Amino acid sequence: MDFLPIFLNIKNKPCLVIGGGEVASRKVSLLIRAGGDVTVVSPQLGSELQHLLDEGKINYQAGVYQSDLVGGQAIIIAATNDEEVNRQVSAQAQALGIPVNVVDNPDLCGFIMPSIIDRTPVQIAISTGGSSPVLARLLRARLETFIPSAYGRLATMVESFREHVKARFKETGDIRRFWEKVLEGPVVELLFAGKDKLAEQELAQAVEKGAAPDHRGEVYLVGAGPGDPDLLTFRALRLMQQADVVVYDRLVSAAILDLVRRDAEFIYAGKERNKHAIQQEDINALLARLAKEGKRVLRLKGGDPFIFGRGGEEIETLMAEGVAFQVVPGITAAAGCAAYSGIPLTHRDYVQSCTFVTGHLKDGSINLNWIALAQPSQTVVFYMGLQGVATICKELIAHGRDPKTPAALVEQGTTQNQRVHVGDLTTLAGLVEERDVKPPTLIIVGEVVELHKKLAWFAPSGEVTADYPNTK
Repeated sequence: MDFLPIFLNIKNKPCLVIGGGEVASRKVSLLIRAGGDVTVVSPQLGSELQHLLDEGKINYQAGVYQSDLVGGQAIIIAATNDEEVNRQVSAQAQALGIPVNVVDNPDLCGFIMPSIIDRTPVQIAISTGGSSPVLARLLRARLETFIPSAYGRLATMVESFREHVKARFKETGDIRRFWEKVLEGPVVELLFAGKDKLAEQELAQAVEKGAAPDHRGEVYLVGAGPGDPDLLTFRALRLMQQADVVVYDRLVSAAILDLVRRDAEFIYAGKERNKHAIQQEDINALLARLAKEGKRVLRLKGGDPFIFGRGGEEIETLMAEGVAFQVVPGITAAAGCAAYSGIPLTHRDYVQSCTFVTGHLKDGSINLNWIALAQPSQTVVFYMGLQGVATICKELIAHGRDPKTPAALVEQGTTQNQRVHVGDLTTLAGLVEERDVKPPTLIIVGEVVELHKKLAWFAPSGEVTADYPNTK
């Protein structure tokens, strides 16, 4: 071990930084976050440090480094581009036994500044001993995805119960086993779900009983996004990897299913027009039953569960049955497909509003409020409209929308199979009929579709292609 990992308490202690540039500002920010009383010495300050000075967060001494500045400091950082100055700072600090760091020069350092994962009061420091700061940052980025931000709140809650637990259990081994079970059980999931008060109540009851709460069944209602697995949230991925059972929809891509815990049980509950693998009422009951059996149930839905995803119907049943659940929003198809198609839904030069609407109602009809949907200066996004694209275009025209209004159908948006079919209200249905279009699809109607011509950036085949019948 080349360095001894330690954590210094510098709250309200004098800290000296030599240098006024961008590198120095990054180090100053860390010292401020740790509560240090920071003085910066430099002939001039960069914009970031000047901003901190203006806010009264740092002290500033204009000029070059002088040796008499070193004494009395709790920590010193040299961040200049003058190697001789950096050597002087290092030598003088180490002679006085003051911790010193010289940026990008491990040989002159008394300590190394690590990459930090901050979940205060939980902190994780990663260091390569100065040999590869880039590698340390990459490792930190990987770990960030696996460590929920709520761990900080968890540590604070645990701290508030430490003395109560010590008083309840006399043996050290009993204390350790109690905390191990608590930190792997429902208390933590309640906290991660943002139910801090319920988590505290559960922990208080466990301390009073002298036994950690047992694992119980729960439903995770997770939005899987529009298709690209990289668009999943950190929280979604964590729950996907701890589920016992997965109930998934037709619109969940194979790439996303591959990220689910390998030994979980998979139950397909997909729906197609006039063809449902499981009726919605039966899905609701299934989720409740599996959770009551003590299983962690992942209800994985394409897009966002509360935007044409029937998530409200499902948690209504869960609440009535007294089943614990979490809801994890996902990127809805409209946001994902529009972004990957280069179609900004609310561009201020073109529209004043954006409306999301289902392409067919619960009874299978397309009996929509066409007068409202045909109003100008708005973008209308139709979910599940592939089968009814001809009717959608015809009704919009019949109710006053300009027949030449640009319209696009996005096929398998955000995935490597994405295709964008662009036309207008008179041509879009014909384009779709001519091609072997595969669901899921999304229809976008409005002047913003014109922006696809110059803003299209996502080209899974290596080339952005689309048809523009209006311009031929």
